[in-house]
Amino acid sequence: MNTQRFWKRPQAAAVTLALALGLGGLAIAAADHALSSNPPASLKLADPNEGPSRTGFAPVVKKVLPTVVNISSSKVVKTPTGRSGQIPDELRQFFGDDFQRQFSQPREQREQGLGSGVIVSPEGYILTNNHVVDGATDVKVTLSDQHEYKARVIGTDPKTDVAVLKIDASGLPAIVVGDSSKVQIGDYALAVGNPFGVGKTVTMGIVSATGRTNLGIEAYEDFIQTDAPINPGNSGGALINDRGELIGINTAIIAHGSEGNQGIGFAVPVNLARNVMDQILKNGKVTRAYLGIVPQDVTPAMAKAFGEKEPRGALVGDVSPNSPAERSGLEKGDIILELNGKPVEDANQLRMSISMMSPDTAVNLKVFRNGAERDFTVKLAELPTQEARVRDDANGAKNELSGISVQDLDAQTARRLDIPAATAGVVVTDISPSSPAVDSGLQRGDVIQEVNRHPVRNTADFEAAMRNSKDSTLLLVNRRGNTMYVAV
Repeated sequence: MNTQRFWKRPQAAAVTLALALGLGGLAIAAADHALSSNPPASLKLADPNEGPSRTGFAPVVKKVLPTVVNISSSKVVKTPTGRSGQIPDELRQFFGDDFQRQFSQPREQREQGLGSGVIVSPEGYILTNNHVVDGATDVKVTLSDQHEYKARVIGTDPKTDVAVLKIDASGLPAIVVGDSSKVQIGDYALAVGNPFGVGKTVTMGIVSATGRTNLGIEAYEDFIQTDAPINPGNSGGALINDRGELIGINTAIIAHGSEGNQGIGFAVPVNLARNVMDQILKNGKVTRAYLGIVPQDVTPAMAKAFGEKEPRGALVGDVSPNSPAERSGLEKGDIILELNGKPVEDANQLRMSISMMSPDTAVNLKVFRNGAERDFTVKLAELPTQEARVRDDANGAKNELSGISVQDLDAQTARRLDIPAATAGVVVTDISPSSPAVDSGLQRGDVIQEVNRHPVRNTADFEAAMRNSKDSTLLLVNRRGNTMYVAV
C-alpha cells in the first residue's frame, strides 16, 4: 500500500513534466507561427544628435519659470465658537462661573493662504497681489529650486491690489519687464503661477481685451483681460507675452458661482504695477495726483447735446471746491479732449493717467467748451487720502465706534456712492467685526454727516466729535442719497 502510494507520486510528476514539455512545444510553435505572420515593426526614431524643433513656448517658459515663486501666508483670525446661550446648570457648577464667558468668546485660529509672485530684480524684490498677503503676520516665499525664504512686506497698495515683497537673497533670476502699453488684443498670453497649490503651472491663451474697467474689483482698474486659464493660487503670478516679458500680474477671475477658471481672467498691467512699486520703494507709500473733477464718458447723445461732432474725451460732471480744476477755471460741462497733447479716450483713461502722475505736476489740457476748444494748464495736487481710525483709549476701554475707519469724502467717491457731490461728511471705509457699531447696522460706504447732532465735514471734525462722545453715540448717516439716524 505504501509502495503503491509512493509510486504514484513520481508517476504524477513524470506525467506533469510530459504535459509541460508538450505545452511548451505548443507555445514555441505558436510563437513561430506569430512571427511568421506578423514581422517586427520598423520604427523611425529621432536622431538623438538633433535638437528638438520647437514651435511652442518651451524656450520662453524655461526662462520664466525660475522667476515665478510660490507664496504662503498666515494670519490669526478670530472665529465664533459656534455655541451661544446659557450652558446647563450642572456644567456651570462643575466648571465654575467663568465657564460661560470662556465658552462663548471667539477663538483665535491661524488662517493659511497660497498665492504666487514674480521676482523683478536680482536683489530679491517680488511683485504680487495685495490680497495674497493682506493682514498676514508671516509670509514665506519658495523659489523654483525649493529654497524657502521669509519675506518682508515692503509696501502695499490696496487700490490697485499690488504688493511689494523682499527676501534676503541676491543674484536671483529676474523676469524681463515688458511694456503693457504695447499689448494688443489677440496677442499670445501665458499665465504662470501655482493654481490650487499643485505646483508651477503654465497656461496659454490670448489677450482678450485691454483697459477693462468698472468691474468693481479694485478702486483703480485698467485690467488686461485674458482667456489663459487663471485659477485660485495663480493670484500674484506672471502674465507674459510670447517673448517671456512680464506684461501683467494675474489678479482675478469671473467664475459665476464656480471657483475655477471660466475663460475670463484679469491682470494688473505691469506699467501700473511698476509705478506702484517705484513709489513704494522711493516714498514708502503710494501718492496719487488729484485733478478734482468727476469725469464721465461722452455718449453720442451727450456729444450731440454739447455740440460735438463725435463722442470723444471725458465730460466734466462735477468740480470739487478748492480743487486744482476749480482754481484753473474748469467748469461742469467741459469736455477734456487731450492731456499733455495725447487724446483722452474716456473717463477712466483720464482718471488712470492723472493717478499715475506725481502731485504738483503741471498738465496741459485741451478742453471743448461752448463750441470752441480752449487750453488750460493745471497744477495737480495730492489725492486726499487722509484716514482716521477710532481706537481704544489709553486705559483699554472701548467707545461705541472703536474699530471704525473713515476717510474724507470727495466728489468722486460721492458719485460712486450715488450721493450728491456737494455732500459733506466722512465715508466709512472699514468696520472691525469686534466693533460695537456692527450691531447698529452701520455699513462700509455709509457717509457720517453728524455725530451727536454736530456737523462732520472731514476726519478732523469726526475725531473731535468722538473725543467728546461719552456714552451712546447718535449718527446721522447718508446711505446712497437717503439720510437716517443710527444709534450706537
